[in-house]
Amino acid sequence: MEQNTQYVVGVDLGGTKIATALLDQSGQVLRRTRFQTAELKTAEEVIDCLVRSVEEVRGDLPVAGVGVASPGAVDTERGIILNGTNLPGWAGIPLREEMKRRLGIPVQVVNDANAAAWGEYYAGAGQGSKTMVYITISTGIGSGIVLDGKLLLGSNGIAAELGHTMIGVDGPVCSCGRPGCWEAYASGTSIARIAEEAAAREASLMTNLAAQEGIPISAKHLFEAARQGDGTARQTVDEVTHYIALGLMNVVHTFNPDCIVIGGGVSRVGDDLFSPVRRKTVSLVMEPYRDTFRIVPASLGDDVGVVGAATLCFTMSENNQ
Repeated sequence: MEQNTQYVVGVDLGGTKIATALLDQSGQVLRRTRFQTAELKTAEEVIDCLVRSVEEVRGDLPVAGVGVASPGAVDTERGIILNGTNLPGWAGIPLREEMKRRLGIPVQVVNDANAAAWGEYYAGAGQGSKTMVYITISTGIGSGIVLDGKLLLGSNGIAAELGHTMIGVDGPVCSCGRPGCWEAYASGTSIARIAEEAAAREASLMTNLAAQEGIPISAKHLFEAARQGDGTARQTVDEVTHYIALGLMNVVHTFNPDCIVIGGGVSRVGDDLFSPVRRKTVSLVMEPYRDTFRIVPASLGDDVGVVGAATLCFTMSENNQ
């Protein structure tokens, strides 16, 4: 890709939507569109929608390439979807070659968590860092790693599943079927489960806050109840932030990042989450690491996928394009 090319397109493909945007080299979104995927019945229909969304945002502008962030396991080197989630027939799809054939421009395909990591590194909270680890704490725990300015993909493009590193031996069973994964302790789903169990054992404001909204207890209710002084909630916050910090301790010891960016729905709790997590992580890591990293909230919000996927086109090799 020539360095003087101004525009790229990023596509964030999810189980319910396709978000597509035109960006310049600084990572600024210039145009955007959005399609729903709920009515799509086949992988061919998904690809048709992807192509249509790219054509809509690029118009008649010269576009250097397209980056697609897809859920599930992605072989980035070959541009193949190995398996996906919540999409019809989304496995074994040679997406890069198919979209390149239809659009006539280079296409890069990457896992959505890796795209988010690159987005925060290139244009978000991780700008200026040398080695950055991105963690998204949501339904599960996703992650992506930028080492010495390069996105870590691994030998098959499926590196950085940090949510499935273990912080316990006999802990709760994870969605992957194994006990003790970090995700089973510290994802948004797991935090909600721990909070609900705590509220069932002892009366808590969490129960009332959730009842007012007519929904089950979530991380939001947990942290809000703790903020209002509820003792059960405060004890539970101490427990779950310790679990988050245990995983981050492993991240620090393994990758020695200068920046850890945390995104996802749970991160929106704000300083009530970040303050104890920072404090606990510093206390857990070995002494030489304690002043070597910062833990910050993600800054790109819902645009993180399109920004990351698009800006990878400016930086990743074209050897396989």
